[in-house]
Amino acid sequence: MTQKRDYYEVLGVAKNSSNDQIKDSYRKLAMQYHPDRNKEEGAENKFKEISEAYAVLSDPQKRSQYDQLGHAGFDQQYSREDIFRGADFESIFQDAGFVGDIFRTFFGGSGFGGGYDRNNRGQDIGYSIEITLEEAAKGVEKEIQIPRTEKCDVCSGSGAKPGTRVTVCQKCNGAGKVQNMHNSSLGMFVRVVSCPNCKGRGRQIETPCNSCNGSGLMRRKRNITVKIPMGIDDGSRLRLRGEGETPANAGEPGDLYVIVQVLPNQLFVRDGDDLYRVEMITFPQAVLGAEISVPTLEGPAFVKIRAGTQHGEVVRVKGQGMPRMRGYGKGDLIVRIGVVIPEKLTNQQRVLVEQLAKEFGTDVSKKSKFRF
Repeated sequence: MTQKRDYYEVLGVAKNSSNDQIKDSYRKLAMQYHPDRNKEEGAENKFKEISEAYAVLSDPQKRSQYDQLGHAGFDQQYSREDIFRGADFESIFQDAGFVGDIFRTFFGGSGFGGGYDRNNRGQDIGYSIEITLEEAAKGVEKEIQIPRTEKCDVCSGSGAKPGTRVTVCQKCNGAGKVQNMHNSSLGMFVRVVSCPNCKGRGRQIETPCNSCNGSGLMRRKRNITVKIPMGIDDGSRLRLRGEGETPANAGEPGDLYVIVQVLPNQLFVRDGDDLYRVEMITFPQAVLGAEISVPTLEGPAFVKIRAGTQHGEVVRVKGQGMPRMRGYGKGDLIVRIGVVIPEKLTNQQRVLVEQLAKEFGTDVSKKSKFRF
């Protein structure tokens, strides 16, 4: 699990900042990263992060406990619902017209102040997809087939046969839940349960739909196009909002999370935005220097090998790595040089090597009395 950043750091304020300073900082950041304005990758997560920080630091009690306990202790005492409950977002966005649907889409339920309704949202779906390193470098669109629950095409999700009536449940008045009161030795308590009359729907169907048997839902396979951005790394997760399971009771669908797996490449090993490979050269090339051809993702490139290059030395080829997802430009191609030592020599080659050894003052003709 990714460790949370300090809330003060997230909002860019000091720990002794006033409530007005915290509010002003959040307003500026929220308008910058609001998904209706900012379509860049990661803007939505940034918007959620600053909203969570503001929800805590704008509340004197939560802020005090956060200052004392830090993230670890604070998160043990406050659930996600508790963090956002009672936070004032409407006064910040009242002139922008963003409150309501946008927060409901992000966090579920009826907004920050009204709590959450987890049961009225469909389940998320996970899907793993494999791509090549070349596809990861250029970006690619992939069509995948997802089995999921969707609204019935015949009854449009109502569960009723077309042309028949759907009425509000008289027992729960459309709420889908009823309260049961019980007496015990400790007193009276109330238990909220799903309405047995309408089975939690809040409505009663006169004649069930023949296609979905009154459930309003059908299981089918759906083709979905996934846009994979260039530079994506192995294990990255893409979120497709609203492409998950459709719930009953006219709730919002869940999300589809696509896990991208980048296949190993025969030519390169990836480390972040950089690519690595080993290139073998001959002894004369290492001694005298040379210009060799090396593969890149964009085709062959020529690399200069300096005279006197040692075995294991690296040459950096600028801008021939992977595109940076969260920045500009590309990484580099790191070429590690290996010097090939021939295992067998022709007679002429041996004579030349022996002559070279004498030039270096190395007498290879002498034999030691010790053998290993």
